[in-house]
Amino acid sequence: MKLCDMHTHSDNSFDAKSTVDELCQAALGNGLYAIAITDHCEAEYINMGEDCEFGSFDRLIPQSVRDINSAKEKYKDRLLVLRGLELGEPIHDPAQTKHALEYADFDFILASVHNLRGYEDFYYLDYKTVDVNELLRRYFDELIETSNFEHFDSLSHLTYPLRYIVEREGYYPDLTPFQEQIDEIFKTLIKNKKALEINVSGLFKPIGRTLPDIELVRRFRELGGEYVTVGTDAHSADMVGKGIEQGIEVARAAGFTHYTIFREHKPELLVFDNYSW
Repeated sequence: MKLCDMHTHSDNSFDAKSTVDELCQAALGNGLYAIAITDHCEAEYINMGEDCEFGSFDRLIPQSVRDINSAKEKYKDRLLVLRGLELGEPIHDPAQTKHALEYADFDFILASVHNLRGYEDFYYLDYKTVDVNELLRRYFDELIETSNFEHFDSLSHLTYPLRYIVEREGYYPDLTPFQEQIDEIFKTLIKNKKALEINVSGLFKPIGRTLPDIELVRRFRELGGEYVTVGTDAHSADMVGKGIEQGIEVARAAGFTHYTIFREHKPELLVFDNYSW
């Protein structure tokens, strides 16, 4: 079975520390077939330049692309290196999102929602002072909008806020009240031939499960979902490929016969033939 990590961050992301070359070396060492370097680009903050807390995306993303292009050439006979981007909040500022998409001809784009309009990243919120149900309702509404955005390939870490709610408050919220919204997200992804990401980072955090978990991945499949990508969300070389097998197992157990990588935005299916862990 070909192992592929479709969500990694180099030191061209504000919160990551390894170079693109170090990520690729780790991928080779862990026997991966492919790696996508998907550095952060929070679209609504691009026009802040160096005044942005994340750094200037006009500087960081072109450098990421240069580093990826060098790695593609260096490892071309040993590792498939994909030119990726994690595009945060693409619906918040369409003009800046258009600017982000013009940085390069990407192979693969993850769409993410890390914060609601007018809010800080979910990482920074104090969940004792907010109405969690209202927050999640608004979050899934934004994901419905995001799933209708045209220029992405896979929707990243569907249950992102739960990573911090579990970590800070010690409970996993009941998502039953939001199932209709989640189904609408899934149906839109399916209609638009987009993928759902199985983000395995949660396996190594207090939440203890993939984002989204197997029940939601199974629901995506039941509704007709065809494409899932699997990514570690690695922010350092030591996490590259870690948990990819478990993510693939989630896809298999949810009813998929394959998982997906994207090259030049075209899906390639990796079938689970004769595979066991």
